[in-house]
Amino acid sequence: MLKFTPILLAILYALVMYRFSAWRTARTLDEQSTELADPGLKKLIDRMAAALELPRIRVHIYEIDPVNGLAAPDGRIFITRGFYRKYANGEVSKEELASVIAHELGHVALGHSRRRMIDFSGQNALRTALAMVLTRFIPFVGVWIANALTTLLAARLSRGDEYEADEYAAALLTKSGIGTEPQKSLFLKLEALTANRAGSIPAWLMSHPKTDERIKAIENLEQKWGTA
Repeated sequence: MLKFTPILLAILYALVMYRFSAWRTARTLDEQSTELADPGLKKLIDRMAAALELPRIRVHIYEIDPVNGLAAPDGRIFITRGFYRKYANGEVSKEELASVIAHELGHVALGHSRRRMIDFSGQNALRTALAMVLTRFIPFVGVWIANALTTLLAARLSRGDEYEADEYAAALLTKSGIGTEPQKSLFLKLEALTANRAGSIPAWLMSHPKTDERIKAIENLEQKWGTA
């Protein structure tokens, strides 16, 4: 029984972390967001809603500065204030911002948002279990190996989700009559838009596919659909 104690503890830890993460995420988003009210964007969002046969799509502004789009586990879509500010300043077009919303809708529709929270909890549990086991055989280094392995796994899963959400967004934008050009042009801007003053690598680059690979994947879809 003692042999399985680390695994049982890791599973219990994962369950607790999942519940806590879900509660904390929902509370933070509720406290720091308001519903988007922009006439220009609303027209494009309404076109996507019509393409999905939905009465409406609600998008919220999350009051933080980093440039990002978010899909909450409960299905809500968020654009950060920092991203909206880029749009208001003319650095991003309304069609490009609509492509972000389409991408986040993909995460919701494909179940990525909820699964990512479960994955996060599971990865923490796996990290804990691996660290407990490896430390017995490789003191001090075991924890580092456990962290490295789970980080690689998380990055691989995240990149796969991004490709799937890109494809969903491309299909939705095409069906809505917006097209995929804004999606591709935004990819080319993202690195500059998300760079910080310290000049470090943007966080999204660590978990997202490379820009040229994402654009190439969309171009392959265009050829497949005959929309290029």
